Amino acid sequence: MKTAIIVQARTSSNRLPGKVLMPLAGKPLLQRMLERVSISSEADEIVVATTVASSDDKIEELCKRTGFACYRGHPTDLLDRHYQAGEEFGADVIVKVPSDCPLIDPTVIDRLLRYYKTNSRRYDFVSNLHPATYPDGNDVEIIPIGILEEAWQEASKNYEREHTTPFFWEQPLRYRIGNIGWESGLDYSMSHRFTIDYIEDYDFIKRVYDELWTPERPIFSIDEILKLLDDKKEIYDINSKYAGVNWYRSHLGELKTVGSKQTKQLVI
Repeated sequence: MKTAIIVQARTSSNRLPGKVLMPLAGKPLLQRMLERVSISSEADEIVVATTVASSDDKIEELCKRTGFACYRGHPTDLLDRHYQAGEEFGADVIVKVPSDCPLIDPTVIDRLLRYYKTNSRRYDFVSNLHPATYPDGNDVEIIPIGILEEAWQEASKNYEREHTTPFFWEQPLRYRIGNIGWESGLDYSMSHRFTIDYIEDYDFIKRVYDELWTPERPIFSIDEILKLLDDKKEIYDINSKYAGVNWYRSHLGELKTVGSKQTKQLVI
């Protein structure tokens, strides 16, 4: 069973263009994230899935320079991009990790993968997002390639194609859905934001890197980040106004399994 982590990345973000190439500790944000993801001991391959747009040549160049596999596909149909990347690299299982999660803890990836491998016959889809409990930015979704192919063939709604996985978790009677909660027993999904969409998010992530990253110890944990935020509340405050803001808020009338309590309504 070959497992591939697919990190989707592009430079043409609507809210913060070029965010994946912004510097963190002297290297592009995407490179720093891939360093963290590559610590995973449960995955067989890491693939960056970018687009065919010329603006994303820089992402392919980064992959070549750092030794990561790269697939180039559809600019907006992320479902197609994930499926085609999985097929090209012969993956049996796809692990979807967005490139806007540069603080993702690799132990979270491994925890979910170990659970999936132990229970692969019980579930068609496993994530830590339905419901979410980890701080936003530790997003992991696991799908066998055969199940992903069903969505690739059948999904027709724009948000199903753009966000890859709603086709599964919106059909709990058809698909066997597994979810992993944060082992701490806490729920920081609506209060702590480790993802990047806005300049304040970048300022927050850069400050975390400035505080915790060292060449001798480049990988720091979710617990270390949380301790830093407890010790220096001014860092937490940098992007706290966006805590709980996610793409769900634009589709609450369509999504049956996502309630208003799972997304913050914010006029931006």
